[in-house]
Amino acid sequence: MVGAHPDAAVSRADDRLAPTERTALRRKKERGHLDLDTVRSILDEGLLCHVGFNDGGSTFVVPMAYARVGDVIYLHGAAANRTLKTLGGGVEACLTVTLLDGLVLARSAFHHSMNYRSVMLLGTATRVTDEEEQLLAARSLLDHVAPGRGGDARLPTSSELRSTLILRFPVTEGSAKVRTGGPIDDEEDLDLDVWAGVIPFRSVAGRPVSEPGLPEGVSVPDYAEHHRRPTGPDR
Repeated sequence: MVGAHPDAAVSRADDRLAPTERTALRRKKERGHLDLDTVRSILDEGLLCHVGFNDGGSTFVVPMAYARVGDVIYLHGAAANRTLKTLGGGVEACLTVTLLDGLVLARSAFHHSMNYRSVMLLGTATRVTDEEEQLLAARSLLDHVAPGRGGDARLPTSSELRSTLILRFPVTEGSAKVRTGGPIDDEEDLDLDVWAGVIPFRSVAGRPVSEPGLPEGVSVPDYAEHHRRPTGPDR
């Protein structure tokens, strides 16, 4: 398991991430999920991850595009990118993805919350040096943004790949956390003359805007005209 913490493992028997001391939930344990189906569905629906790491005594959290292929997350950027060079050097990192599903408005200020689905992964990244895998990562990053795009866009040349740093981050140690449902008010507040409920949230794509100067006859592809994200249960 490349880049995994020594006590991290994936149990293929039941397709779950094995619990570790670093990923054990201390509060709201009922919201925790170790099954890989939940972890993968959240990763596949999200578009942006945040990667946290320590470098020279300072802590950084950086937003990044990503793509999942099996139980690997691919990250990419310029070869001179400081964040990627640091991550590729083997520092311990934390990668998170969060999807906002709703605002939970309670009768009391204390019990306001949000409905969400999130994944936290721990591990170390490794550099991808094999050109075939680099092209797989490039194609997967395109398809993650818009399924089908990887078959349309020109893939990177060897020269472009040399100026790009691609990292592989393992899905071996981590967990998902999910909140659903309405507010959890105190019984003594239930009769308050205050509205309570959930304001649902969804990410909705707008109409595509074609770039000026496209060759005649180039039409908007279906994956742009009808862009949809994969969604989890009940979405």
